[in-house]
Amino acid sequence: MVGRERTDSMNISKMSPHETINLDHGDPNMFESYWRKMSEKCTLVISGSQFMSYFSDSKNVCWYLEPELENEIKRLHRVVGNASVDGYHVVVGTGSSQLLQATLYALCSPSDDSNPVNVVSAAPYYSCYPELTNFLRSGLYQWGGDARTYNEGGPYIEFVTSPNNPDGRIREAIVKKGQGKHVHDLAYYWPQYTPITSCVGYDTMLFTFSKCTGHAGSRIGWALVKDKDVAKKMTEFVCINTIGVSKESQIRAAKILGHVSESCLNPGPDNFFETGQILTAERWEKLRQVVAQSGMFSLPHYPKNQCLFTGKFSIAHPAFAWMKCNKEDVEDCEKFLRGQKIITRNGRRFGCDPKYVRVSLLGKEEEFKLFLERLLAIQGTSNGINDM
Repeated sequence: MVGRERTDSMNISKMSPHETINLDHGDPNMFESYWRKMSEKCTLVISGSQFMSYFSDSKNVCWYLEPELENEIKRLHRVVGNASVDGYHVVVGTGSSQLLQATLYALCSPSDDSNPVNVVSAAPYYSCYPELTNFLRSGLYQWGGDARTYNEGGPYIEFVTSPNNPDGRIREAIVKKGQGKHVHDLAYYWPQYTPITSCVGYDTMLFTFSKCTGHAGSRIGWALVKDKDVAKKMTEFVCINTIGVSKESQIRAAKILGHVSESCLNPGPDNFFETGQILTAERWEKLRQVVAQSGMFSLPHYPKNQCLFTGKFSIAHPAFAWMKCNKEDVEDCEKFLRGQKIITRNGRRFGCDPKYVRVSLLGKEEEFKLFLERLLAIQGTSNGINDM
């Protein structure tokens, strides 16, 4: 709980007071200032004769994967200590969205007489899981709903998102029946969002360049896959779908991931995860102050854990705020905030009560400041908020 003095000293936004701010999507622009400073270190020149072939390494399970990217992915995981890489196959996709579908394809064995495999996740689950699962109308799999209430027999696949999107909590599998398979979506298991408490080693682990470094536009995701046959089938899906992944994007990702690994060797302003952790912590501190002052909303609280990467005790500072409106006459928080020109994502899309919304904290600084100003203005408690 904090006093008014800090909220009164926040920088006033330069955006138009009448402009609608979109905090529905997780476009990670908050890291842009860091990468602007690092532009020369991460600049890449590609000649006209490079990367003309479909193939990168025909002996690799993922034959379109550039060796440089594979090396940098494994190097970064070893530096951070968040996931095992020894004995794993790396499969690259056009973002983690493509890899989610590739994983479902790989884990479901085609059979003329079998029913579609149910795909489940514990609510609040990532809002795009139902859409991604049902989009192709595959006869292999179908969305099965909330893992907490799933009680059907037969095979199933559970998406385990940790830290969870939207509420930022560390998750474990819920359904543990004999015929099930678990896919661990670890897009946010990086030090700027949460303490790294263990080096995980699940069968199938998904990561994305967009949430690791903020480079969403490059459309690079990767999976660490223990089973070679599963990795082959995932590669087959990507091949049929897009005939591989852009090599220009792969090389750019390799360059940037290499810089991140190098930056971790020295503390200071060049250390990407250290800088990212400061940014996310500052935003959460400001948001908690405003929420406490307004009295209308509530936020999750997170336990303090020792981070194996930093060696320090800290709490999570998730990419999204899972916010609940406590005002009795507000049944739909998303609709209520839209009336204040704040676009968020409705709790219904995550399998939850519409009193909840997911708010992206990854946007530009001006958007974030205007969001805080409007939260205070809802209750009429804003008395000028400079230099918070």
